[in-house]
Amino acid sequence: MNALHQYQSVNRQTSIVDADGHKLIQLLFDGALERITMAKGQILANNFEGKNRLIGKAVEIVGGLREFLDKEKGGDIAERLDALYEYMERRLFEANLQNDATILDEVAGLLKQVKNGWDGIRQEALEKGLV
Repeated sequence: MNALHQYQSVNRQTSIVDADGHKLIQLLFDGALERITMAKGQILANNFEGKNRLIGKAVEIVGGLREFLDKEKGGDIAERLDALYEYMERRLFEANLQNDATILDEVAGLLKQVKNGWDGIRQEALEKGLV
């Protein structure tokens, strides 16, 4: 492991240890987007083993986002997010099977929209003591 990877690993672990629940979700969004971007590069480089590994990790992270949903407290919004995450997982599988970077772009765009909404409520969540 080179120095950059060691730094990134320590930085990531420190971020996770110090994170509250809201921040953990933000880190999941960042991780999924990073892996999707890297998978797109692997498709373009015809490195299908790397693409498989990275898309698999992105699917796991989106699955983690689904697990964080509280459908009792989140009601209709949580149900809609669950359906959207399920769609993203399915599209990631399709991107993997078809080696289609445009599908990765689609999923990344959807994740960014949800992430932007999540990022936008952080201050309010902090002020209300929800995190």
